[in-house]
Amino acid sequence: MNKIQVIQQIVIILSVSLAIIFLFKRINLPSIPGFLIAGIIIGPHGLGLIKEISIIEAMAEIGVILLLFTIGLEVSVSKIKQLKNLILVSGSWQLFLTMLISGASFFFWGLELKQSIFLGLLVSISSTAIVLKLLTDKNEIDSPHGKFALSISIFQDLAFVPIIVIIPILSTSKDSDILIGVNKLLISFVLFILAVVIFRFALPKLLKQLAEIRLREAFTIGVILLILGSSYITESIGLSLALGAFIAGLILSETDFSHQVVADIIPLKDAFNSLFFVSIGLLLDVNYILQFPVPSIILTIGLIFIKALVIFSIIVFMKYPPRVGIVAGFLLAQVGEFSFVLIHVGMNYKIISSDQYAAFLTSSVATMLLTPVIYQVVPKLSQRLTKYDSLADSSMKKSKEKSLMNHVIIGGYGMNGKNLARVLKETGIKFIALELNPKTVREFKEKNENLIYGDITKREVLEEAGIKTASVICFLISDPLSTRFGIKMVKELNPKVHCIVRTRYINEVEELIKIGADEVIPEEFETSLQIFTKVLQKYHIPLNIVVKQANIIRQESYGMLRKDSTEFHPLSQIDKILAEGLTESYFVEESNPNLDKSIKELNIRALTGATIIAIIRNGITITNPSGKEVINSGDTLVLYGNHLSVDNAIALLNTGNID
Repeated sequence: MNKIQVIQQIVIILSVSLAIIFLFKRINLPSIPGFLIAGIIIGPHGLGLIKEISIIEAMAEIGVILLLFTIGLEVSVSKIKQLKNLILVSGSWQLFLTMLISGASFFFWGLELKQSIFLGLLVSISSTAIVLKLLTDKNEIDSPHGKFALSISIFQDLAFVPIIVIIPILSTSKDSDILIGVNKLLISFVLFILAVVIFRFALPKLLKQLAEIRLREAFTIGVILLILGSSYITESIGLSLALGAFIAGLILSETDFSHQVVADIIPLKDAFNSLFFVSIGLLLDVNYILQFPVPSIILTIGLIFIKALVIFSIIVFMKYPPRVGIVAGFLLAQVGEFSFVLIHVGMNYKIISSDQYAAFLTSSVATMLLTPVIYQVVPKLSQRLTKYDSLADSSMKKSKEKSLMNHVIIGGYGMNGKNLARVLKETGIKFIALELNPKTVREFKEKNENLIYGDITKREVLEEAGIKTASVICFLISDPLSTRFGIKMVKELNPKVHCIVRTRYINEVEELIKIGADEVIPEEFETSLQIFTKVLQKYHIPLNIVVKQANIIRQESYGMLRKDSTEFHPLSQIDKILAEGLTESYFVEESNPNLDKSIKELNIRALTGATIIAIIRNGITITNPSGKEVINSGDTLVLYGNHLSVDNAIALLNTGNID
């Protein structure tokens, strides 16, 4: 293939990818299934626009490396520690049970044992890229089903390492060969630990050196070198390219430069990832589907339902509501991108035949295509299918909560829920908190917290929490869809209850108010308000004015911050406030350079325009002090002037100079 043909193929792929991104954005679907469809259309089994895919596969390999690196950045060591229990329990059981059930199904279908085990391992891996994309687009990464999906995905990504090492063992038949394979597995594990230790020591230092150069192009080139270099090292010692990139991302996520790394790499990752997913579509033989439609459909449906059922069973067994299990199950019910990497390895070791390869590839791509469509329907359907979730805590029986009147219901017992509960206890206001995490419920019930296990979106749970006699309900959960269902249910049961909702993003405010929320507190604009008040305080705007402006913005549901407006607003009066005079107090410390100087020597009025109108010394106020009055340690000086003159006076008192 000459260079013109290579460029031609890349132009075709990128042109189609751009059109797909635009189209799928319009119909509110992730772009990844679109890339797969694009590959099918333009590939050798479609229109034939791309016939030679070896160059594309090489670039797709770079896409896999960048994908693994960014997954490592997003996962991070701190997130693994935070979700370690979910990762270890749900992730390990999911991988084992899915492999066992799907492997047994393949074996009874007539495949050999080693082929069944191999394909079972492939089925057990889901698409981290699709899962993260769907959760991020819907702001559900911190929801209960989002945490399960993320935890299981992290475990699968980590399991990629031993799986790729196990594959050569599956290709052996003699006992001596198996023993050699086991030895290789142990050696690979030692090499993996060694690579992690070396990377953990070296990569942060190298990145720090790159940052200190203070040239953006040097930093970007250096980061790419670290990614590809890490991949090359792990490949050289017998591991995989993708593994090196994942370890590098995991380690660099804990550095101070991780955000800049993400900013530099994400555009490259997105471009190369499109090539990767298009290349998968190129491999799909449409003729195989036409030749064997029934087996293809059965295999596709079987893969989806086996994975969804396994994950649903694990989550319900862990005493989470069935709704969470249904949503997480179908969210993870596809075969992932790593399986396409592994299936190539399996083909090279001749574990599976070309027909088995074609069948598995066809059904796997189909599961990836169907996942975004299913995920549009499943969350709403799960609410109807699980009208009443079984409650794991006996405290939900008719009990003292029924006697509560004018109390507060706290939905979600995370950091915000705990802080609110602490304040309510100190002020003597009765409350009851609802939480879906059984571990949290057990932990805090032992501390005599008024906490019960239950789903805030369910009528029966709300009634047991006394919704009909409650004064306030606070939604502090990180699940946008459940929040909407919950608000509707709350207002149906008690239209008069004051409903306060925490949300992450400002674009959700209008919809939440429309469906019944009385107050919505978006985290991103509360941050803006904090900055806004700090800036105004720096300019000595009176505290009562600052508080008033913040309250006005909140009362208008942050309307001023959500849209451009030229209408009159009280904030337009700030320029008048700035022009007016104010008083400010200044405490004289022992290290102050102006100690033992008289007011006359300081000459503050002439130099700054501000006046010292009083001195508070040992609890006694000296009003209108004379120029002979000397400044002592521990004095509090009361300054008067406009904002600029008071700022200059404070600068003069601090340093002896006006900056």
